[in-house]
Amino acid sequence: MRIGVTVLVLVLLATGLVAYVDSSLQRTDALADYPGRVADTPGTNWLLVGSDSRQGLDESRREELSAGDAAGRRTDTMMLLHIPEGGGQPVLVSLPRDSSVPIPGHGRNKLNAAFALGGPRLLVRTVEKVTGVRLDHYAEIGLGGFAGLVEAVGGVRMCLDEPLNDPKAGIDLPKGCQQLDGTQALGFVRSRAYPRGDLQRVENQRALLGALIDKATSPATLLNPMRTVPLVSAAGDTFLVDNGDHLWHLAGLAWAMSDVSSGEGLTGTVPIAGFDTLRGQSVVEWDSARASRLFEAIAADRPVPKETLGGQ
Repeated sequence: MRIGVTVLVLVLLATGLVAYVDSSLQRTDALADYPGRVADTPGTNWLLVGSDSRQGLDESRREELSAGDAAGRRTDTMMLLHIPEGGGQPVLVSLPRDSSVPIPGHGRNKLNAAFALGGPRLLVRTVEKVTGVRLDHYAEIGLGGFAGLVEAVGGVRMCLDEPLNDPKAGIDLPKGCQQLDGTQALGFVRSRAYPRGDLQRVENQRALLGALIDKATSPATLLNPMRTVPLVSAAGDTFLVDNGDHLWHLAGLAWAMSDVSSGEGLTGTVPIAGFDTLRGQSVVEWDSARASRLFEAIAADRPVPKETLGGQ
């Protein structure tokens, strides 16, 4: 009898925690319909966005994260995640922020300009237009939220081929394998102090995100209430999602990302042809032929040819 009561209490507590965290998720109308929108495509497609939002950060926390005090929201990180219908390999594709793309109503510009000009709704519309893939879910995380998730799992282990010293990102890391705390992890994914600039940064972002997901979904985290409760609570305060998204959708996202990071999925950058100049600024030009093959496969829910992915 006591065991039955204990199990019931635990179930009720877990249900209450899920309901509480789901209600605490921040929401926005990112996936609103618009004239001429891409028709529904099979499988499940996420747009994952890392913004430089400083919302909720006091002065000391902004200084700790080297976040500055810029107003508004911009994005340095954009990824498209495709989860095949009925199983199969999930695919995670980085979309460099400096990609030269047509932005509806604003002409050609860098991809991250869509977010700056019209927020999540214009960014979603732009990504759907250039990829032909209809997005089903949206998840955005700000500076403090990302650092908080890393801290909630007790840090993540990363291995660097070269030392990384970038005062702008507030980071100074030696070569080799090491445990990164939230502040260091944030600096690592923000830094562009590489010869390949943003292209190296998107690879670092995927690597660290994979390490974070691995840690978050490991038995050491899931079976430890001292880790699980702070992690779930942090998720509620951290993510900005579409109005139709819920905590269980984020759980599905986490498991798909776990497959990608464990090697059971594919990951890479949209194929790049080279660089050009637009309005006096350097931009990234996609390899249109390979990119078309990549996004056509995703839109049709077919296996993605590995050669269509760059930066693997």
